[in-house]
Amino acid sequence: MILLFNKPYGVISQFTPHDEYESLSRYIPFKNIYPIGRLDSDSEGLLILTDNGRLQNKLSKPENNIYKTYWAQVENIPNDEGLNMLRQGVRIKNYVTKPAKIQLIKVPNIWERSTPIRERRKIPTCWIELKITEGKNRQVRKMTAAISNPTLRLVRVAIGDYKLDKLMPGEYAVIES
Repeated sequence: MILLFNKPYGVISQFTPHDEYESLSRYIPFKNIYPIGRLDSDSEGLLILTDNGRLQNKLSKPENNIYKTYWAQVENIPNDEGLNMLRQGVRIKNYVTKPAKIQLIKVPNIWERSTPIRERRKIPTCWIELKITEGKNRQVRKMTAAISNPTLRLVRVAIGDYKLDKLMPGEYAVIES
């Protein structure tokens, strides 16, 4: 089975109940399927769940170079130097990220988030699209922070050829059973 799920803000990427956050079991009625990768509770968007070990392996291993596409709303407008740093790879503590494909984008036509982002009157925001082949813990957030443009909202819209498309938060589609 392959299931595409639009993970809402505030939901954890596991089926086990949690004291603070909702879990996948509230949304997904199927057993013996598992998420390919994770999204933090404060990130939204595409989560693929499957019982197919080959697909799990293919999509989750960084050496397979499968792009994960994110839309990030960041503080301020990144300058060319910062964008180029992301394109080349940035140092985050003890590692350097693989190069990202990145571009500024118009405000995407997506749903309102259940909890609004932090707004500051004198600090503008913008949206960027990042495509990365890794998926380390909070990587996109750490990458944008490294160029002084902290992420305020993060939505994963694609993993390889799998896309979020029209799924709204909390909705899923079984694309292979």
